Amino acid sequence: MISAMSGISVIPFQKLLDALLDVDTPFHPRYLYRLSDLEPDELNELEKNWRQVPLWRRQALLKDLEQLGRINDLLSFEAIGRYAVQDEDPQVRNLAVRILWEFEAKELAPLFLSIMETDSDTEVRASAAVALGRFVYLGEIDQLPLEMRREIEDRLIEMVESEAPPTVRRSALQSVSYSGRPEVPGLIDKAFKSGEKKWMETALLAMGRSSDERWESEVTEMLDSKFPSLRAEAARAAGELEMKDAAQRLLELLDDSDDEVRRAAIWSLSQIGGEGVREGLEELLEKADEDEEASLLESALDNLSFTEDFKLFSLFDFSNTDIETKFIDFADEDEYYLEPDIADNDEEAQD
Repeated sequence: MISAMSGISVIPFQKLLDALLDVDTPFHPRYLYRLSDLEPDELNELEKNWRQVPLWRRQALLKDLEQLGRINDLLSFEAIGRYAVQDEDPQVRNLAVRILWEFEAKELAPLFLSIMETDSDTEVRASAAVALGRFVYLGEIDQLPLEMRREIEDRLIEMVESEAPPTVRRSALQSVSYSGRPEVPGLIDKAFKSGEKKWMETALLAMGRSSDERWESEVTEMLDSKFPSLRAEAARAAGELEMKDAAQRLLELLDDSDDEVRRAAIWSLSQIGGEGVREGLEELLEKADEDEEASLLESALDNLSFTEDFKLFSLFDFSNTDIETKFIDFADEDEYYLEPDIADNDEEAQD
């Protein structure tokens, strides 16, 4: 917990509040850690002073907390996230929703549903729709009450078919695609056949999440798309679907001119495995001259080891908890979520 982190927790909370309100002095990064696991009385004091914090600092603070929470799973900014979703500024609300993406508390689902349907800002609504994907998945593995699961799925499906902004509808589709509901394949197919690039990107992501082999021909086709974003999403989907026949094409995509496509191919190969995959990834690692790519390749090789070990044993040699934990760990990687994007006016009009 935070109390074990170099004495950060002993910083008096009033000192942190004073630092937040001191606009003439940069806010020291060490104070960010102090905002983890807030006690109720501390949160109450923060709420009393929140509106006195200048907007630019509230935005910067939430952005820093969102990024820090992603890279350090020992930290919990859930309390401040729950409060900040009420902020009058849409950027602050959006960052607060993104902070809450990491948490599985069941009472967050109704909050996200409400934000998705009623917030005045399109990006905030889209972020809430993305957040609901975790709960759809939890429902699929029977970790949610059936009534709650059905309500979440129903309202996401309604959102996809609504007249809401396309960004919100696409985000709802990517979340509901975890569901085995019979309506979902039709929604994915309609999105893919729309011919609109952003809808096709979402459809490909949804195909991967669906774990449905029916989509293999569409995914294979898009591995050769002229659009890098479609090649990247197809590469990810191929990995999620464990398409062995796509491994050779994915190996070729390791030399793609687009960095996103290359990253997607690296990870998907680690999910599929097979002849030449380990050698290809290790060769890339030897040549990697950027820390970020080297880190991705090391993680991919670790995941490849898991994939290879998994194939050696029967599914019954693993507990359900182990499998679910592994899935959630890797689903949390940034490349498995299409970030909510604000469509330009032309796209909104065409949609």
